[in-house]
Amino acid sequence: MLQWEGLIMNYNVEVKTSLKKGMLNPEASTIEKALSLLNFEVNNTKTINIIQFTLNADSKDEALSQVDEMCQKLLCNPVIHDYEINICEE
Repeated sequence: MLQWEGLIMNYNVEVKTSLKKGMLNPEASTIEKALSLLNFEVNNTKTINIIQFTLNADSKDEALSQVDEMCQKLLCNPVIHDYEINICEE
């Protein structure tokens, strides 16, 4: 798809957030304990949150910049979370 100057494009955005290594993850611990009660032995359980939305922007770089700012300000806590941003044209 060609991008014309001044043309706003739609981008599908997916943000995955997870706790940084070493952070306590009570949800993952609960899952492991529950699975153990069901006779399933698992280890190293992690949980992630996925946030999906559509964003209008002039370019993919601008969209990425906006989403990164969203992550820093609202979507996650950069002190305790890692995040991954995936963007593609709609």
